[in-house]
Amino acid sequence: MRLARIPVSAVLILLGLILQVSVFGRLQLPGATPDILLLVVIGLAMVYGPKGGCVVGFAAGLLADLAPPSDHAIGRYALVLCLMGYAAGLLRPDHGRQRSVSSALLVVAVAAVASTLLYAIVGALVGDTAARHVGLGGLVISALLYDLLLAPFVVPLVMLLGRRFGRGPAAAASDDDEGGPGLGTLARYRTTRDVSSGPSYKKRRGPGFARRP
Repeated sequence: MRLARIPVSAVLILLGLILQVSVFGRLQLPGATPDILLLVVIGLAMVYGPKGGCVVGFAAGLLADLAPPSDHAIGRYALVLCLMGYAAGLLRPDHGRQRSVSSALLVVAVAAVASTLLYAIVGALVGDTAARHVGLGGLVISALLYDLLLAPFVVPLVMLLGRRFGRGPAAAASDDDEGGPGLGTLARYRTTRDVSSGPSYKKRRGPGFARRP
């Protein structure tokens, strides 16, 4: 992960954590709590790629595990957001610019469901059975609804800030060599390869058109 990305990632993660704990965590909404940190991780991962998204997700999840009033095992949410960041980074568009709102919402929807299920599975493995008493189905549906409602306001802004402040002048003109190729990079590579793999012909001057002194 490039050094230029650390400040903007840290600021966005801290802001997301503050909103998560101080605002949305106190709303007493039915079901799950809106997951701002998940949306921040998805937005940054779709700019930074899988490796950057993995690092950002782990850092955000670890801070959430340590922040009060956390009552679960340390590292549980870090594992979930680390995997979500890596998966979202694999779907990084060309130059981190999302051209379709529906595709971004689809990524958020899949991540909301997957993160809720994975969090419950990891909790069951470590002996936390709170999800059974609340109802896993209600948690999944409410998490999906809340995250989709907030995604149009959070994810595009996070991606914009990540592109503007997280990439240096040289990196802005090149691909993310650390994060690995996203779908846009793979498509561009295949197109370039198809064009360059064809036969090349050199224009030669026939003998009859040689210049005369």
